Amino acid sequence: MTSKLTTTLAALAMTGTAAVLAPAAGAACRASEPTAVPQPTSAQMRAAGLNRLPVGPLGRRLDLVAPRFSNPTSVTNPLFPISKLQSVVLNGHVEGKAFRTETTLLPETRVIEWSPGQCVSTLVSQYFAYLDGRIEEVALDFYAQADDGSVWYFGEEVNNYGDGVIADTSGTWLAGKEGPAAMIMPGAPRPGDVHRPENIPGLVWEEVTAKAVGRTVRGPLGPVSGALVGRELHDDGSFSDKIFVPGYGEFFSAHSGDLEALAVAAPIDAANGPEPVALRRLAAGAKVVFDRAGTGRWGAASVAMKALHASWRALPRTGVPVRLIAPTNRALGAVERGVDARNRNRARNGALDVLQAALDLRLRHRPVAEIDRARLDLWLRQVAVDAAARDTAALAGDVATSEWIRDRIAPSLGPVTLTQVDTLLEELRAEQSDDELAAAVRTAAELRRVLAGAGAQR
Repeated sequence: MTSKLTTTLAALAMTGTAAVLAPAAGAACRASEPTAVPQPTSAQMRAAGLNRLPVGPLGRRLDLVAPRFSNPTSVTNPLFPISKLQSVVLNGHVEGKAFRTETTLLPETRVIEWSPGQCVSTLVSQYFAYLDGRIEEVALDFYAQADDGSVWYFGEEVNNYGDGVIADTSGTWLAGKEGPAAMIMPGAPRPGDVHRPENIPGLVWEEVTAKAVGRTVRGPLGPVSGALVGRELHDDGSFSDKIFVPGYGEFFSAHSGDLEALAVAAPIDAANGPEPVALRRLAAGAKVVFDRAGTGRWGAASVAMKALHASWRALPRTGVPVRLIAPTNRALGAVERGVDARNRNRARNGALDVLQAALDLRLRHRPVAEIDRARLDLWLRQVAVDAAARDTAALAGDVATSEWIRDRIAPSLGPVTLTQVDTLLEELRAEQSDDELAAAVRTAAELRRVLAGAGAQR
């Protein structure tokens, strides 16, 4: 640690500064410069109940000074390359339930005054978590890269869902408002290095220690070298095992029996050559089963269901990301049980599970915007299923999911089509809120027609 930095940190400790001061009203932003990052005092750590945590040594901390941010939205750090990743799917289990996330880089940027007079332009990443197949959390995360290659976290807007509606916004914070910016990935981590991705005691707090670098791990399509293995300390004293992999970023996380791991990412996992015919048939067949089960044509649904299995068997496993195999098998089992039982709700839900699995598989072969339009179409189909079951909580979640996916596809739509989509989503939200189930189904169907037309025009 340099003497200049030691003096700066000592001054911060003497003043008891724990968070960045509020921006001065009307103050202009100046050019970025290396800035000491305020740290919580020991009194604040005690007040938050964190004073007994086994934190890393101050001398190994890499996040005490934020470097200059000259080109902040070019986030190319190989262990956190968010500007090069358009769409990422992780899956696993949480509390014994299936857990799945979709992380999408949005086209917008967000300017944040994170230190008095200093602003940074950040990338905006949408994190969408599904628990047991339903909306659980959606967050907008703000990232920027410093000139030394380190990636910094400038806050997140969190929406935690329960019964299809926002239950709370716990975990929300913004650099310069609630507290300081935080390093989420060093530029060149070494074993023993320590950084805090979140550093606001009493609100959000985590600390990561690098345990190993240069490891080889099993990736979606084969071995990947250069991985960082870390241990993350949480504010409750528990630990998570973390792995970050070049080209993919956050790759694996395990905590108290819960697990999530990267399944597929675009464009890094993009396939060479044409999409396999069997994969197109898998996606198309899922829609056929959905439609036939919806009208009670069980003989035809059974035939289509068997064709689904044949398409899956015909797909060469060499091109299937390993973590997508089990979800596809489970989905095929679910649709088969629903069709065999002639249960319309279970059969259609199973068909949508197969369709979702097929879309994850197709992420290697099709443009991300096309996959997200198809995901929106899927959730609009789900509206019909949940309305028929009179499951109002699930229906509310369907609409919320559709609204968030809309933000991903907006740049791929023409202005007239986008206006149609927005207008119909507003109608769908109103009909869901008023329990006008039949009207909601009709509006969802109209939305699907608009999206189909948008896809045909491209």
